[in-house]
Amino acid sequence: MTPVQYIKGVGEKRAALLKKLGIESIYDLVHFYPRAYIDFTSLTPICKLISDTVGCFSAVVGYDPAEHQIRKGMTVYKTLVTDGEAGVYITVFNNRFLAEKMKQGEEYVFYGKVTANRGRLEMTNPVIEPFTEEMTMMPVYPLTAGITSNILTKIINNALPIYMEKKERDFLPDKVRQEHSLCHESFALKNIHFPKSKKEYEIARRRLIFEELFILQAGMKMLRKRNRKKTSGKIEKDCSGEFISSLPFTLTGAQQRVIREAVSDMKKDIPMNRLVQGDVGSGKTAVACCLTYVAAKNGLQSAFMAPTEILARQHFETVKKLTESTGIKVDLLVGSLTPKKKKEVKERLASGETDIIIGTHALLTEDTVFSCLGLIVTDEQHRFGVNQRGSLSHKGSSPHTLVMSATPIPRTLSLIIYGDLDLSVIDELPGGRQKISTYRVDTSYRQRLYAFIKKHMDMGLQAYIVCPAVEEGDSELTAATEYAEMLKTDIFKDYSVGLLHGKMKAKEKERVMESFSKGETGLLVATTVIEVGVDVPNAVIMVIENAERFGLSQLHQLRGRVGRGSEKSYCVLVSDAENETAGARLDIMCRTADGFKIADKDLELRGPGDFFGSRQHGLPDLKIADLTENMDIVRESRQACENLFRDDPSLSKEENKGVRQGISRLFASQKYITFN
Repeated sequence: MTPVQYIKGVGEKRAALLKKLGIESIYDLVHFYPRAYIDFTSLTPICKLISDTVGCFSAVVGYDPAEHQIRKGMTVYKTLVTDGEAGVYITVFNNRFLAEKMKQGEEYVFYGKVTANRGRLEMTNPVIEPFTEEMTMMPVYPLTAGITSNILTKIINNALPIYMEKKERDFLPDKVRQEHSLCHESFALKNIHFPKSKKEYEIARRRLIFEELFILQAGMKMLRKRNRKKTSGKIEKDCSGEFISSLPFTLTGAQQRVIREAVSDMKKDIPMNRLVQGDVGSGKTAVACCLTYVAAKNGLQSAFMAPTEILARQHFETVKKLTESTGIKVDLLVGSLTPKKKKEVKERLASGETDIIIGTHALLTEDTVFSCLGLIVTDEQHRFGVNQRGSLSHKGSSPHTLVMSATPIPRTLSLIIYGDLDLSVIDELPGGRQKISTYRVDTSYRQRLYAFIKKHMDMGLQAYIVCPAVEEGDSELTAATEYAEMLKTDIFKDYSVGLLHGKMKAKEKERVMESFSKGETGLLVATTVIEVGVDVPNAVIMVIENAERFGLSQLHQLRGRVGRGSEKSYCVLVSDAENETAGARLDIMCRTADGFKIADKDLELRGPGDFFGSRQHGLPDLKIADLTENMDIVRESRQACENLFRDDPSLSKEENKGVRQGISRLFASQKYITFN
């Protein structure tokens, strides 16, 4: 694709500036969509403008702007404009060009924030355009120093015809485009940048969103095929029964079903690619442990990767305990180990002495070598990228992959996020799990809440208080560090209070968590770093401050940190939010403990952003589609994708060549994914 520097109006210097915006080729340029538009097609009479809001109106300049020098380096230009019914005073600071743009008696369109001063309307430094009978919508782009909106607009205008002339084919097959009433790519690109009306903009936007989601889902389908080469991890013996019978507890029917599904996959010549979704406490680790046992008994090594060192150590202790009588060798590899210890672990792994290695990103280093890697297990898959999973799988010969998530995700979304995986659901909780009573209170209950916590701590039990911010100044929200200090020195001065947050060093986190796990710390103030995996059966109270700021799925995860022992457990959501939607969301938490119902409701009320956090790792960057807002198009494009693959499973037909090109381009940043 043509480098951007060869487009008229660019050159080497501007090309370097455009690179800061992620624009390196003509493709990047024409797909650098506006972040907003100034709609000059919808004008408001001056008499209907509202103070302290953004307004757009047409008016005639009453007199050439008068120049005033307020102080050295500060020049102000002022004039009055009118539409014949009312007037607005226009003020321009330090911009002679903009001021001289306004000529007495000429009509212009003004766009900006309207203010009121002593009963008269004013507008400062507005966008000003000469009025024409064919006003359009002006694009507003993300910019960088040295690149103005006018410059970018001209460059894109120059690039569009060149791009369309050079491009061989549309990414969307004609059949798909016609069946879903979508415009041509040329119309879409022209009208996403320079729409003449809202209608043309909406037609263009729908086409581009559909295309992006269609290509994404087609790419995820191709990912499923990418590992269809023969695996070296095929098992001959199903030893799951002997492992299950050795356990000191009984697995649920759901756990046993998922084990059967996974073992069935592992008996095949092609590698397993399976997601196990299960609610908090549903027993996913026991399922994974069983499968690593089966792999070991078939002479294969397993890698079990967790997103945090705390969780990796917890899995290590669990797996070691469950396999201690089987003769299987389990090792731990995490960043905080000494160089000597790491070297010893890696030597045992490379020699084949280690059957199961449990660790964090330390498993991905180049000098971590396996003797015969047959199974990869990743926990909390949404925290890892496709690249990281690919990186680990390259350490074996097409090993089986099992990914686990305790974040319940509606099936509609999981088909997008985990489109390259088969899905198993553990929809049954083990017997004996405590029901967690959940309450929503405002901050006026705080003293009563502290007394409630003290009462349980006096009984030898423990509690969490979770805050959404780390330090005062991070935001206006309750800050963990200051909050913990206040509790230590005042309300809980006679108790042991700990602090845990993500900015701590790994060793410090380990020390704090170990102290809490052993019961040496009674109250732990933390951020969401404790969301995943921490298992302290003696902890019975979970207090979540500013609860309205968390997603429901995240609240559900946090709640799952208690109720793991034999004592009655509680979750208290503290919020002063008066917003009706926020209240409805928190009430759902009080009504149900079913993570999948919560996830469905979260999707309905707030969209899927909560399931991803700020960024869904592993998905390619989407330039215009928004999974939070475009669920209808997600479903429509998915059906179109299913139909396409039913007709042409390998996308080998000539009319589908553009789809393959689109997939390669969308997934270009994913290092371990190729679509040749």
